[in-house]
Formats: sequence, C-alpha cells, structure tokens
Amino acid sequence: MAKLEQKVHKAIVLALSLVLIMTILLTGCGQTGSKGKYKAGTYTAEAQGNNGLVKVEVTVSDSAITAVKVVEHSETVGIGDIALDRIAKSIVDKQTLKIDTVSGATNSSRAILAAVEDCITQAGGDVTELKEK
Repeated sequence: MAKLEQKVHKAIVLALSLVLIMTILLTGCGQTGSKGKYKAGTYTAEAQGNNGLVKVEVTVSDSAITAVKVVEHSETVGIGDIALDRIAKSIVDKQTLKIDTVSGATNSSRAILAAVEDCITQAGGDVTELKEK
C-alpha cells in the first residue's frame, strides 16, 4: 500500500510541476495590450532645405505612417519640389526612413527626411528602426 501511495504522490507532484511549467511558458505568449508603434495623430516639423525651411505634416495611426505632406517650402520648382513629393510618397509606401536622396536635390531630400524624423520622434516612434528597414 505504501508503494501505491508513493506512486500516487509522485504522479501528483509530476502533474503539478507540468502545469506550473506550462503556465510559465504560456504566460509569455499572451497578447501584450494595445500599445502601438506610434501615438496616433498629426505632427508638424521643419528642417533646413536648399533655399529655406521645409515644413512637413505627418499623420500616423497607432501602427503606421498614413500620410506625409509638405505644407511649406522654398525649394527649386522642378527639382526640389519633385524630390519632396517623391520622398513623401516613398516614406508612406515603404514605411521606412531608409530612403535614398534624390540626385540634384540632396539638401531638399535631407530636409524632408529630417523633418519627418522629428515628427516620428514626437509620435513616440522608433526612428532607428525606421532607418534600418
């Protein structure tokens, strides 16, 4: 009878140990709340371009950059303005700040990227991660 009690005791200890281990392992698999990549909203910033400040407005949801709009600039028509439009579209389409500058409009390109970076920082986003994508 003592051997039977010993086997039952071992089985109970083993079962409880397995339940404890499974609980610990599955705790890490649960959802982690609703914290997004960004604080949703619209943010503005400006940076120095070739001919003056480039002012942008960036709209983000909690998980994505939804719009980048250049609201004011003094860049050269036909060169700088084309670069600003192209880069704004690329940022939204690709969800990254790892965008090549436009040849002939390097300062304009750098200005919009810097201003968008500022907006992403304001929104609580990880600029380093966006530059690595």
